[in-house]
Amino acid sequence: MWNERESPLRIEKRFEFDQYSKISKFIEEIEKLCKERDIYPNISFGKNFVSLSIFLDNKEISDKEKDFSIEIDKFYLED
Repeated sequence: MWNERESPLRIEKRFEFDQYSKISKFIEEIEKLCKERDIYPNISFGKNFVSLSIFLDNKEISDKEKDFSIEIDKFYLED
């Protein structure tokens, strides 16, 4: 589940991994999706996680941002 935050308005999610090598593959998939959808989240990662923050332009999450977050969840669940 993505968490909605304020100041600034954004949605965030942390993805956990059991192997560092899976993080690289996950980020590569996100990169492709970013180029396709023209959405560029803030990404941070460590030894066993990737955190994403998508900053929202409107007062609520748009369909474009919802679809983007759903696609990212699919990449994660496929692994």
